[in-house]
Amino acid sequence: MADQAKVVAAQRIEDARYWAAPRLESAAHGFEDQVAPKVSSMLSAAAKRVDPKPSHSRRWPVLVLMTGLAVGTIGYLFYRRNAQQWTEHMKDSASDASRWVSEKADSTATSADRMAANVSNKADETSRKMS
Repeated sequence: MADQAKVVAAQRIEDARYWAAPRLESAAHGFEDQVAPKVSSMLSAAAKRVDPKPSHSRRWPVLVLMTGLAVGTIGYLFYRRNAQQWTEHMKDSASDASRWVSEKADSTATSADRMAANVSNKADETSRKMS
């Protein structure tokens, strides 16, 4: 009879284990999904309050980054404006140089025509005197 009780008890324990295992697994997942995050956030908040060293502000690096971007943008805009002004200035300079060359060429042509006329007149006078 003791042997039979032992077998029945072992079978009942095994049945209980089959019944309890999925329920314990489900309870563990429920605890993990619902209770653990709350406990974790509570412990993190307590750790921040207890921590003696001050937390470092992350605003400074962002402020430096934004200032650098602003300065870079302003520099780029000045560069574009100056490049455009330089181009316009070079166009004006080229136009002025072209006008100066044209005027010099005209004055040289006029001077050459006068000199040729003088030479022609002197050649005519010389030929009249010789004839």
